[in-house]
Amino acid sequence: MENLSTFFTDSLPEALVEELKQLLTGKVFTRKDAEFQPRTSIFNGNVKTPSKAVVLPVSADDISLVLKFCIKHGLFPSIKAGGYGTAGWSINGDIVVDLSELSGIDIETPSPDGGSTSLRDLPPPGAKGKGRIGGLVNTPALNLETPSAPFANPGKRRRSPEAALETVLPRNPLVDNFLRFGDLPSPNVRRRLDNSLDSSTNRQTPADAENMSRQSSSSSDSATITSPGDTTSPSTAVTSPSLVDGEDDSKLDDARSPAGLYDRRSTVESLIFPELSAPAPEPAVPPPSFSVRSEDPFGYLSAAPSPASSRPQRGYEQPIYQPSASSSSVSANSSARSPMPSSGRVAFNEISVGAQNPFMVDGAPGSTFLSSTATPLHRNAFVTFGAGVKQKDIDLFTAAHPLPATSANGIQSSIAYHVPMAAHPVGSSVMILGGFGFLSRLYGLSIDAVVEVEMVLADGSIIFVNEKEHPDLWWSLRGGGPAFGVVTRYKAIAYPVPIVFAGNLIYNFHAATAASLIKHFRDCVKSAPRELYANVLLTAGPADKGSLVVVQLCYIGAQEKGKEFLQAIESWDGEPCLLNEVSEKSFLSQQDSVAQILRGKRGRQWFIRSALITSLPDEVIHKTVNEFADTPVGCTWLFELAGGAVADAEDTCLPKSQREAGFTIAAFHQWELDDDDPLCVTTAEHWIYETLAPVSTGGPYPAFLGRHERADRVMACYGENWSRLCEIKRKYDPRGLFKNTYWPLDIDGNAIESHAHEPPSP
Repeated sequence: MENLSTFFTDSLPEALVEELKQLLTGKVFTRKDAEFQPRTSIFNGNVKTPSKAVVLPVSADDISLVLKFCIKHGLFPSIKAGGYGTAGWSINGDIVVDLSELSGIDIETPSPDGGSTSLRDLPPPGAKGKGRIGGLVNTPALNLETPSAPFANPGKRRRSPEAALETVLPRNPLVDNFLRFGDLPSPNVRRRLDNSLDSSTNRQTPADAENMSRQSSSSSDSATITSPGDTTSPSTAVTSPSLVDGEDDSKLDDARSPAGLYDRRSTVESLIFPELSAPAPEPAVPPPSFSVRSEDPFGYLSAAPSPASSRPQRGYEQPIYQPSASSSSVSANSSARSPMPSSGRVAFNEISVGAQNPFMVDGAPGSTFLSSTATPLHRNAFVTFGAGVKQKDIDLFTAAHPLPATSANGIQSSIAYHVPMAAHPVGSSVMILGGFGFLSRLYGLSIDAVVEVEMVLADGSIIFVNEKEHPDLWWSLRGGGPAFGVVTRYKAIAYPVPIVFAGNLIYNFHAATAASLIKHFRDCVKSAPRELYANVLLTAGPADKGSLVVVQLCYIGAQEKGKEFLQAIESWDGEPCLLNEVSEKSFLSQQDSVAQILRGKRGRQWFIRSALITSLPDEVIHKTVNEFADTPVGCTWLFELAGGAVADAEDTCLPKSQREAGFTIAAFHQWELDDDDPLCVTTAEHWIYETLAPVSTGGPYPAFLGRHERADRVMACYGENWSRLCEIKRKYDPRGLFKNTYWPLDIDGNAIESHAHEPPSP
C-alpha cells in the first residue's frame, strides 16, 4: 500500500517541468495544479492515473517536442483524445498528452475531380484569419465555453476541464420521461420482476419455444404517437437536449426533474426545432406504488388519457403534438416547396407549421428545411477536424453547416452531411480503431471514411498519411491506430443524410418471452438493405423497476420504405409494446439514442466486453436471455445488425472475417464505485467468452476493446493480418514508446499482462 501511495504521488522534477514548459506553446499541468485531476479523468471512474504531468499541445509541433522530451528522459507518453475509454490507456503514461486543444472543424465540397484539399495545404485547426479556401467552410472550434451559443465561433480555445466541455445532442423527451430520469439502482438489487414468468422453471428453451403461451396484442396497441383520426402513421417525436455527461450532481438533479429537462432547452434544439420550444406537460397524476409482482411494471407512469389520443395505451400515455392555429399554415413563399403534413403531425425536415430553416450558411438562413426528396449537389463532402474533437462536436458542426441541394420542384435547398461514426459517444480515435454506427451498413466503418491524416511518429517526425503516401502506415493505421503514432488531424468523407426514419420500440423484459422477440427481430432484419441500421438491447428499466427489451431502428431515408421494417417488428405479439416513437427525424436527433438508453454516467465503474458473431442461432438467444435475467441492474447487452458496406473495404488491417460478421455484440456494465458485486464483471465475460464462443469470430472491433483484455482477444481483432501488423509496429515504434495503448506485446514480441499498460483501480 505504501508503494502504491508513492506511485500515485510521484511528481515530475521541477527542472523537467520547466524544461517542458519552455519547449511547448501549450500548457503544462502537474499534480499540484487544479487542472491535473480533471485532465486525467476518463469516463470510467474506477481508474487512477499514475501520470506525472499533463500537456495540452496546440499543434503537431508541440506533440513532436513532447515525444522527443519523453525519449530524452526515459518517459512514456499516453494519448488522451476523448475520455470515453474504459481501459485507462490514455491516462497511464508518465506524461498525458491531452489533445483537446486540437479542436478545429472544417467542411469542404469536392473539387471538380472529386478530390479534396490535402491537409498539408490547410492551416492547422483553430488558426486565425483563415477564411475560405475554395469550397471550404473553414471554421475554428465550436465555442463550447458558451452553452447558450453552441454554434458560435469566436476562435477561442477550450480551457475548461473536460467534464464541463461536453456538447449536447438533441434527445427524445418521450424516452427520457419513460425512463424517469432516474439513476440505475445498486447492482446487487437483482431483477426479480413477475416471478411467475422469470422463475428458472419457466425460462424458455428452443425445445419448448413453439409451445410458449404468449400474451396477445396487435400492432395497433403499440404506443405510437398519432394524429387525430390517424391510427396508422407514427408521428415525429419532439427532441430534447441530452443531459450532459460529467456534470456536477446538482446540475444532474436539476436536469432530472421535469422542469429541469425543459428549462435546459439549448440553442441546439432551437436551431433544429424552432417551432417546438414549448415544454411537454408533465403528467399530474401521482405515481402509484410499484409491486415487483405487478402485471404492469410501468403502471406508475400512467397518466389520464389525452383527449387527442385515438389509440388505447398501456401504462404510458404519450403526448400528442397539436399545432396551434397560428402555425397550421405556411407562408406563401414556402407553401410551394413542400406539401403540408397531415393535421397533428410535425415534419421536422420539411417546410411545415410555418417554420423557417434553422440552419445557417455563411451567417444567412438557408432556403428550405432539409427534405427527404431533395437531391444533394455533391455525392459527398470532406470534413477536416482536429484530434481533440469528439463525435458530438462533428455532428453538431456539420448539421449547422448544410450544403446545397435541389428539392423535387427545383427550389434551392440544403442538406446536412455526416461522417460515419459510432452510434454512441466517442472521441476522435474511433476514426482509427473501427467505428460502427447508424451509417456503417450504408457507408462502412469510420476507418473507411478516413482519406488522410496528419500524424507524429515515435521519433517525433510529422508526416501525412494517405492512400499514396506511406502505404504501410495507411494500411495499419486504419484499425491499428494509436499503436503507431499520434494522429493530430483527420480528413474524412461525409455523406448527405437528409432524413431518417428512426426510433425505439420498448417492451418489458421477461425471460419467458424475450427470446421470442429477439428471434423475431433477427428474422425481420436478416435480408435488410444497407439503408437499415437495427439493434436490440436488453437493459434496465426506470430506477428500481423492471428490465426492458429495446428495439432501435434507423432507416436512412424516408418513412415509406422504413415503415415496412417497423411494421414487421410490430407484428410480434408476445408482449404489448410500452412505447413506440419511431418516426421521421433529423439524423442529429437520432445520433444520441443508444446513449440515451444506456443512461451512462461519468465516474461510475465501467466494464465493456464485445464480440463479432457470424450468426445468431436460437440456442445462443435462449442462453443469452436466461443469463441476462440474472445480471445486476446496471447491465445492458446489445445485438447490432452488422454487414452491408462494412464488408466492402479490403485495404485496412481489419480482416475480412471481422468485416463479414453478422452482428456486433457488446455488454455495457456500469455500477457505483462503492459496489463490489463480482457479477458486474463475470456475467459479461461468461456471455462473451462462453455463450457466444460457438459463433464468435474471436475478437471485437478494436474500438470496443475494454479494460483487462486478454492478449489473444486483441490479436484476434486482426486475425490473419496480425503478423504483418507486428512488422509495421517494429518499423515505426521500435522502442515501444506507444505502449500505453491496446497493443498487447512488449518490444521483444512477448505477450504482456493487461495491468502492465493500464492504470490501477483506486
